[in-house]
Amino acid sequence: EVQLVESGGGLVQAGGSLRLSCEASGWSFNDAGWTWFRQAPGKEREAISSIVIYDGRTYYADSVKGRFTISKDNAKNTVYLQMNSLTPEDTGVYVCAVAIGIHQIVLSPSIYDAWGQGTQVTVAS
Repeated sequence: EVQLVESGGGLVQAGGSLRLSCEASGWSFNDAGWTWFRQAPGKEREAISSIVIYDGRTYYADSVKGRFTISKDNAKNTVYLQMNSLTPEDTGVYVCAVAIGIHQIVLSPSIYDAWGQGTQVTVAS
């Protein structure tokens, strides 16, 4: 079965940076879309950033444009989220998800085939 494992979260001061990783196993790292979702207490799950392996197209939520960068390493079956200039509003559990076979950005959680366990990001003020 497809498994995703996130890492890289932690506690950081406002203005700092973190890089999250999501490593996949169980299928060939191709022909899929990857999205980082954020879940914060009392808030709806939000798509933060997405990348489509097919052509490298990316998506960023307005709140993180210019601060976050999503990237991939095909050889390592890993997708990254570089997070810079972090603020307390970025706090939450970051979860990666994969939708197998898509060739365009799709953000609806219902189409994702596998989910990671999440990694906690806490930004202190």
